[in-house]
Amino acid sequence: MSSTQQKTLQFHELELDQRILKAIAALGWSQPTLIQSTAIPLLLEGKDVVVRARTGSGKTAAYALPLIQKILNSKLNASEQCVSALVLAPTKELCRQSRQVIEQLAESCGKVVRVADIAGSTNDVATQRHALAERPDIVISTPAKILAHAEAGKNVVDLRHIETLVVDEADLIFAFGYEQDFKRLIKHLPAIYQAVLVSATISDDVVRMKGLCLHDAITLKLEEPDLVSLEQLTHQRILAEENDKPAILVALLKLTLIQGKSIIFVNNVDRCYKVRLFLEQFGIRVCVLNSELPANIRIHTISQFNRGSYDIIIASDEHMLEKPGGSNKRKANAKSKSKKGDIESSASRGIDFQGVNNVINFDFPCDVTSYIHRAGRTARGNNKGSVLSFVSVKELPLNEAVEQKLRRCFARETLPKWDDAPAKSKPIANPNAEETTLSKADTKLVEQLRRNYVERPKKVDSNDMIKLYQFKLEEVEAFRYRAQDCWRAATRVAVHDTRLKEIKTEILNSEKLKGFFEENKRDLQALRHDKPTRTIKQQSHLSHVPDYILPKALKRVAVNPRPTGAGSSAKQPRMSAGKAAFQRQSNDPLMVSEVDYGKRRNFTQRKKKTK
Repeated sequence: MSSTQQKTLQFHELELDQRILKAIAALGWSQPTLIQSTAIPLLLEGKDVVVRARTGSGKTAAYALPLIQKILNSKLNASEQCVSALVLAPTKELCRQSRQVIEQLAESCGKVVRVADIAGSTNDVATQRHALAERPDIVISTPAKILAHAEAGKNVVDLRHIETLVVDEADLIFAFGYEQDFKRLIKHLPAIYQAVLVSATISDDVVRMKGLCLHDAITLKLEEPDLVSLEQLTHQRILAEENDKPAILVALLKLTLIQGKSIIFVNNVDRCYKVRLFLEQFGIRVCVLNSELPANIRIHTISQFNRGSYDIIIASDEHMLEKPGGSNKRKANAKSKSKKGDIESSASRGIDFQGVNNVINFDFPCDVTSYIHRAGRTARGNNKGSVLSFVSVKELPLNEAVEQKLRRCFARETLPKWDDAPAKSKPIANPNAEETTLSKADTKLVEQLRRNYVERPKKVDSNDMIKLYQFKLEEVEAFRYRAQDCWRAATRVAVHDTRLKEIKTEILNSEKLKGFFEENKRDLQALRHDKPTRTIKQQSHLSHVPDYILPKALKRVAVNPRPTGAGSSAKQPRMSAGKAAFQRQSNDPLMVSEVDYGKRRNFTQRKKKTK
């Protein structure tokens, strides 16, 4: 069928069961995406398919719908319950998300379709084996987890009846060090099965994996850009050096210039906590997605963000994910690197943050691919979103590379270069430095760029992919003093103590360690009574933006509630000493007049004497 015919197909035309259509209607999906309408008919025919589509295009449902349909069809003539489908994913978070999507689509099927996630749900081997002993129809796991159970014996899990193998985010499987595990796992599968590889990019790893498990495969490379259209996702930038970023960020958030749920991306975990400590001083509640914490904590953090407990989450890119097609040496050492951080964690790839309105690149991505995946966290489905990047002088070449990528995606003409920028401007070293010292030439370049893109915005070409955010640094100059003080207060020691305190809290809340602490009271006391952490003093006045630092253009529209609580400077109504004593007595249940029998006894005695 041609691509134009595929686009016209609706869900009810894809030969899906009525129970599946009912679940689709409950989810509010009106029509399939392009990748879904193209891939589902091929998968229902039993063909091996390589699905390449951008992030947020509905790839999970593209393989989940035909997978459930095949299981429903096979159950009509099945003689025994067995594992018939295996879904592999590189991270525990992706395993959990895949399970949620499949369970939602199979909700109307009752207990006919059973799903088990042995990677994202628990780390307890006994619990995993108990789930596999029930022979679920669909098993979701990372390659290493399912391989360990498969090699334990057929009494644990029998993969000889597998009919469908799905590899989600296939380009990351080998990059996470699962190549040998995958090759060993293939030997436990039957000779004939349907295989599906799902990926956002077709890398060399995907090609090698295709040769291992696919036969006469069809590759779907849909003619669509890596990102959604510019009408749905806007790209903007602010020219800001390291010293300007804190003031700009707090001004955007406190003046409500950025509204809705937002993800702030930085380039390492320590920067996550530094930005968090900085924003908390201004009364802005945020959470951190730390890849070095266990999977259940990361999953709980994402769930809280998706439920709306926080409107802002701070995340970082993993170096492993920035160049997933790296050298063989790095792939061989992938497991050894997991000692420093959990490589089964990704903030810019695959994780389904729900309802994200804005992506803020506080630190500009290290490469174009990372920018694409960061931007893919917003504007998912039919929702709109925006990407705002802070770009310094040393990051201008990367910004231009992203511009070129976006032009190729949307088939725009090449734009003219900056006329005022010197041809031989060298990028400044140490991109992750907290304070950047600019030379005279670089300082002059910064001023030239600001004049070009801030003071003379009309001269910017309208065909720019990344628009210049209309933001004058002079308007928020008053924020700079507060921001610099708070940014300096978030020292390395404060970051270290905050991370240490978070780890202690998770240890004390751990269910597995409760039995250990009951037998080892001294260890528990050592955790509870350790040295006090050097936390940053919270100053309540910082959460309020006084009128004298508000930009003139925003004084009429700025939402600026005054601080409340014990630290508020608002005047309280005066109360006399007698009234205060009466108030304290009335609030004390042991001193209220209705039950104060001593006073009542004295009153009756005085009454008798008068008689």
